[in-house]
Amino acid sequence: MALPPEVCIRGAGIVGHALALLLARERVRVALVAPPREGPRPEDVRAYALNARSQRLLESLRAWPDATHATAVREMLVHGDDGGRVHFDAGQQAVEALAWIVDVPALEARLAEAVRYAPQVEVVPAPVKAALTVVCEGKASSTREALGVAYEVTRYAQQAIAARLQAEVPHGGVARQWFNSQGEVLALLPLGGEQGHEVALVWSVDQLRAPELIAQDDTLFCEGVRSACGDALGGLRLSSPRVAWPLQRATAQRWVGRLPAEEGGGAWALAGDAAHTVHPLAGQGLNLGLADAQELARVLKERDYWRSAGDARLLRRYERARRADVLAMGLATDGLQQLFAHTAQPLPQLRNWGMRGFDQLPLVKNWVARQAMGLA
Repeated sequence: MALPPEVCIRGAGIVGHALALLLARERVRVALVAPPREGPRPEDVRAYALNARSQRLLESLRAWPDATHATAVREMLVHGDDGGRVHFDAGQQAVEALAWIVDVPALEARLAEAVRYAPQVEVVPAPVKAALTVVCEGKASSTREALGVAYEVTRYAQQAIAARLQAEVPHGGVARQWFNSQGEVLALLPLGGEQGHEVALVWSVDQLRAPELIAQDDTLFCEGVRSACGDALGGLRLSSPRVAWPLQRATAQRWVGRLPAEEGGGAWALAGDAAHTVHPLAGQGLNLGLADAQELARVLKERDYWRSAGDARLLRRYERARRADVLAMGLATDGLQQLFAHTAQPLPQLRNWGMRGFDQLPLVKNWVARQAMGLA
């Protein structure tokens, strides 16, 4: 890069790569910080549910994985703990898919390939001076901590367990989710194409129970999953290691500011999990992060020619726009988690009655579906 970068992105994950490509498309010079990896990379069992807005964004960046690594969700079935049930159907919404379940390694590879062909982006091993530094380092961001930004965390008494499973019965492009009377949430997300047999498991369980489930032998663990999902896909077999992490909802107190003089004194902004996290039960975490990248790129694209990328007014505009969206999603996911965390009667009967009633309200269902798809 002949000229110094205008934007330095700290964090070369999915959000950081997407932001770099969005800015490069607008002829903004970008330095993307990607320190060299040490040692072999562990197997990544994660899969993300991406909505239509995220799919269109990544497709426009030529970073959308092929059909074997991005499975369309044609239907979604949500089961309560006492007969409640909600059914969403892509056909009723007149869309190709309600969401796509995407392999994380495949998506990361496509983004890295796209960056290699972006002349405005230079991958660097360490941060460099720029008018704007964007922090996309994830929820454990060291840069955010060094800046003294408070990260207001609400911890759930749960951990999420993720793994890949091979099912006896094809998943049929259906995403399935169960809420049980102990407040646990189990999701089986389709992978490997519409008639594939592979599913991604995301199981939110009590934090004291999680170590026991991680330590179980494979057969016993799969039997537990099969029982929890009502034998929906027949026999199950683990095809990956199991991983677990604690669940939280968090928001940074400030999303924008100025770097210390010794670091160049430029502006900084947070994006993705460095700025916020939500409970995974709605599968919206990465969608929120990609929406951050899209909004920040839009604000910089539409700036007056004489404003720098680190202009405080621009960055406050970005923060205001994204805080509202993140707050709404955080409240929604937290509300659902709390609703099923309480077991005393008559709440279980009421919430399942509410699910059945909601399923019979097509206008409301359509509105909720389009919100989740990012099409509202």
